[in-house]
Amino acid sequence: MSRADNITKLIKTLSNTTPDVEASAVIDNDGLVIASALPADIDDDAVAAMSAALLGIGERIVSELRRGSFELVMVRGDAGYLILARCGPDAVLAILAAKSAKLGLIFLDAARAAKEITRNLG
Repeated sequence: MSRADNITKLIKTLSNTTPDVEASAVIDNDGLVIASALPADIDDDAVAAMSAALLGIGERIVSELRRGSFELVMVRGDAGYLILARCGPDAVLAILAAKSAKLGLIFLDAARAAKEITRNLG
């Protein structure tokens, strides 16, 4: 099984086992999709490009405000959340979650998934 297949399996498991996680993807720092479990009606490339841009802004804010190392950024809309969690130095896990999501559980599962994805990328 290829690296991308392993990561795709991990993110599909995350979507299937964590309540209110609707979709996810792993994106490199340049905004390219490494693996995706996004619905067909969502453009993978657009999600990847926007996630990379948001990652860059989040990292700059953390650095400029001396808040340590970047770990996570969350955007809330009236229909749900986008959460970006770092997967090592070269990638980020993007999660789409429902409005009713239990964020503590999602943060915990996202951190676990990010560690496993980091191992697969290494």
